[in-house]
Amino acid sequence: MPHCYPAGAMPRGPAEQWLEELPRLVDEIASDWELELGEPYVPSGECAWVARARAAGDDLVLKVGWRHPEAEHEGDALEHWDGDGAVRCFRTRTFDQSTALLLERCVPGTPLGAVLPELEQDVVIAGMLRRMWARSLPTGHPFDSLGQMCSAWADSFEASFDADPRGLDPGVARAGIELFRELPAGAAAGDGALLCTDLHAGNVLAAEREPWLVIDPKPLVGDRAFDAVQHMLNCDARLARDPVQLSRRMAELLEVDPERVRLWLFARCAQEALGNDSMRGVARGLAP
Repeated sequence: MPHCYPAGAMPRGPAEQWLEELPRLVDEIASDWELELGEPYVPSGECAWVARARAAGDDLVLKVGWRHPEAEHEGDALEHWDGDGAVRCFRTRTFDQSTALLLERCVPGTPLGAVLPELEQDVVIAGMLRRMWARSLPTGHPFDSLGQMCSAWADSFEASFDADPRGLDPGVARAGIELFRELPAGAAAGDGALLCTDLHAGNVLAAEREPWLVIDPKPLVGDRAFDAVQHMLNCDARLARDPVQLSRRMAELLEVDPERVRLWLFARCAQEALGNDSMRGVARGLAP
């Protein structure tokens, strides 16, 4: 089988052990699930090994990932959406340090960002999100809340800023930290949906069953107004030129509160500005 495994951005320590075990684990899963493995996708991600696979004549994808909180329930989310805007997940298996997913293969699999200009990407991404939000969450679902992640972000951001502000305006930093703690608890966030949280034009692929399908969600339950943030952060030119207008456009397409979209985008830009000078003007332009 091909041996092309993720590296680089993964934390050292436990991840090094995971990488050492990965070839054996992939072989075990392929044998148990009776898969014929093809070439891995390169790059396949920073925390996962992803390859073409076939089983009983069907074209599939095998994804074996390092277990980390953001992706802990990817398979559960895909099963919840059941192909409604996202790739289908046919099998899952969890190990001590790994998760394995057997997924629908998108053909031709071209990323949205390589096909459509950004203004058209906005429309596609907003439409996908509205469809996926529409599915009611069952009682006792396994998903963590957006608030839990934002609380961790706030603590980390605050500690990093206090240790070394790196020239970031204290008012911008404190406002971003406060919003990470306040926004998840706001009234408009009470009716939470299952969010993708990491949806951008690289995670939407051209397919045959539908024109576009979402891959690689990082599912959390929370405020819909948050869910366009990652796409906006990837729209570099528009974000730098007029971040307020960008946030308003996405809010209109998503049919959510434009002020909350702006505040979520501000909080994330303030967070990014600690290590990225170019984000400081963007954050100031969005500041409440």
